[in-house]
Amino acid sequence: MVLNMAVKFHIVVVSDRVASGESMDVSGEKAVNYITARGHIVTGKTVIGNNYRDIVRVIREANGKVILFIGGTGPSPRDITVDVIESLAWRTLPGFGEAFRRISYEREGSRALLSRAGLYILPDGRIAVALPGSPSALEIGLKILMDIIEHLVEEAERFEGAHR
Repeated sequence: MVLNMAVKFHIVVVSDRVASGESMDVSGEKAVNYITARGHIVTGKTVIGNNYRDIVRVIREANGKVILFIGGTGPSPRDITVDVIESLAWRTLPGFGEAFRRISYEREGSRALLSRAGLYILPDGRIAVALPGSPSALEIGLKILMDIIEHLVEEAERFEGAHR
């Protein structure tokens, strides 16, 4: 793959256990390695618990065109990442989550249907992605994202003018 642009990512691990030090951050590190190996830039990584204010704060403060949230996408009442992002998003791109669940279902089975993974455009044109914290699910989501990220960034920034 020939890269046309290096996209800046800020990674956010949303996990009560990782934030408290009870567990190690495996998926966040995996995301850093996956993204940088493809020529993109990781501007930072933040670890937070499942907390509404912390998720909003990191959206406001993150330095990157893409804010990649890892964790908080399941059906549990503590899994609020998707709810917070959706409350702030300007646009939802449902095809991403649909493709993620289809591929995950083929590889992992019915549990994949419980994921609320998603892709969103924020009002300021930045992109928010919500992926599960499981390393295998993260890899599926990142593969889909890398296939579309450059075109998505171009579209999110194009308020006028023709498609390229």
